[in-house]
Amino acid sequence: MTDRPDDPEIPLAPFPFAPAGSPFPPPRPAPVEPLREQVPADPPGDWIAAADAHDRPITEAPRSQTGALIAQPLIALGRFAFPPGPPTDDEGLSARDRRWASRTIVIATGFLLIFNAVSIQNWSRQQAPGWVTTTVRRLADVWVEQISQLGADQPREAVRDGYEAMRDGGRAER
Repeated sequence: MTDRPDDPEIPLAPFPFAPAGSPFPPPRPAPVEPLREQVPADPPGDWIAAADAHDRPITEAPRSQTGALIAQPLIALGRFAFPPGPPTDDEGLSARDRRWASRTIVIATGFLLIFNAVSIQNWSRQQAPGWVTTTVRRLADVWVEQISQLGADQPREAVRDGYEAMRDGGRAER
């Protein structure tokens, strides 16, 4: 750039040149991409077998009173930052089943330890005397006392009393 309009342009590089095309012709003509027809979109309620369930919104987007969509930036950020994982394979399904079974066993054991603690005490009394059975019996006695102070043995006692009353009532009528 100069102050006079008739001065030639000053090149930015010391040896200006225009990049020339390749002197060799292409071996084949470039492939022409075929024109694609406009395919009509499927209706929103139509079943698409190849659709991924993770792409569908979980709930309908909230709308304002005028009907305009309300932006949900946290949901959009969550889906961008933590996209749903791929569907689980057979190994993942079996691991989930094992977790479910182990959780069920732990919950059932805890339930029985709390609400049926007397059965441990009765079992320990039926065993042959020894160091292990004596220790189990003492621990069971302490455990039953603590559970009875909490009142967790009342449902078991109510069921047992009802069973005994029904059993005794049936014998008296005969």
